[in-house]
Amino acid sequence: MKPGAMESVPDLTAGLREVEALRKEQPAACSGSRRWWGGGLDVEGLALGSVQSAATALNALTGSPGRYSVDSGLTAASFDSLGHLRIAGRTAQGFAPASGFRRTADGWIRLHANYPHHAARLMEALSATVPQDVDNALLSMTSLEAETAIVAHKGAAAAVRSREAWVSSPMHSAASSGPWISLTPSNFGSLDSKAPSWTPSADPPRPLDGLKVLDLTRVIAGPTSTRLLGALGADVLRIDPPLLPELSDAFIDAGFDKRSAEADPRKSDDLAAVHALVASADVVITGYRAGGLDKFGLAPDALLAARPDLVVVTLTAWGSSGPWTGRRGFDSLVQAACGIAERYGQKHDDGWKPGALPVQALDHATGYGLAAAVLALLAERSRTGAGGSASLSLARTAEELFAVPSGYQGIPVSSLREPNLLGADSPYGQLTFVGPPLLVEGVPLSYRQPPVPYGTSTLAWR
Repeated sequence: MKPGAMESVPDLTAGLREVEALRKEQPAACSGSRRWWGGGLDVEGLALGSVQSAATALNALTGSPGRYSVDSGLTAASFDSLGHLRIAGRTAQGFAPASGFRRTADGWIRLHANYPHHAARLMEALSATVPQDVDNALLSMTSLEAETAIVAHKGAAAAVRSREAWVSSPMHSAASSGPWISLTPSNFGSLDSKAPSWTPSADPPRPLDGLKVLDLTRVIAGPTSTRLLGALGADVLRIDPPLLPELSDAFIDAGFDKRSAEADPRKSDDLAAVHALVASADVVITGYRAGGLDKFGLAPDALLAARPDLVVVTLTAWGSSGPWTGRRGFDSLVQAACGIAERYGQKHDDGWKPGALPVQALDHATGYGLAAAVLALLAERSRTGAGGSASLSLARTAEELFAVPSGYQGIPVSSLREPNLLGADSPYGQLTFVGPPLLVEGVPLSYRQPPVPYGTSTLAWR
């Protein structure tokens, strides 16, 4: 154990060790405080363990044990990056007023209406014309009835369930199966000699220089993974559909060190441009509902059949199996469904209310798990010439949080130093923000470029 390093960080690298390149790699060092948020679950352990998984895979990829490590202060700040972000002096917007917990006839439900189309579907599902109509309608329905109605109208909601109710459900069986990071090396053959070849750079802060990453993700988890890959030097090109633009503040928060373009996959020219990018990419990361991109030829198996050397990593909310596979989901809804909201609930003057984790830890932890999967598969590709796929889900991350041993409760809660706030000019005005959670030879990793204007980049690699 190195000086200043901590013990008892949950080792979340089990799935990474399914590939030969990671089997003998020691977990990256973690330093700083071990517990700072407190609460009923070891959120700090999940945060540190997820970032540690990325650092461990990065050490293996670069063949430099100990070069990349984890700092708890940087980790805590990065898990609350939107909370620290200031855009031209203003605080970034989190949840929209229509989102949040609402009472029902028998309990509570969590609504997610940050996106205008989800807010419209919520109103339609409940025959509401003004916000008060939503509350009135919910009070006349059970939580499960409301959840069913909203989901049927393609809205986003989850009844607040007890942990016991979730564990006894078919969804729990699906969400808790397999390792947190599920890796599958390519079985389609080895690297074609004509395919693009990439090797890590010798520059310690930018080992991914020249790596081409196609980012087909939204919201927090997926963009968090590509933000880290971009900070490490990758050429990250994010593509969004023009009819469903990303929320501006969320885009800015996760937009460092990447470019942004729009493409409508329903248009043949746009889809052809996306496939042309895939043909010369090293990595493709997707973050839509399970199977949502399959009809466009972007399913992992289809991509790997065409490009056996490709690394394809997929994120979903509820996983790729089980009755909720195609359901819309977000961190807050997973917390409500799986028992976290119940665990963090408290009594108030007007009765018991559900609660939430101190940060959107399922999103951020899954994001760093996605990055770890990419790095591990790249390390394996450098050994075999073949790519592979990986899948993660927010629901599986929640199960990992519940599975953390209870010994963390004996660790005293200690305050962290104030985060080091950074500044940069951007197309959105002056930004104040926090950096990535990794240390490179003991020095904090930094972003190089602020977010670009949304959708203004060309559909081409640098």
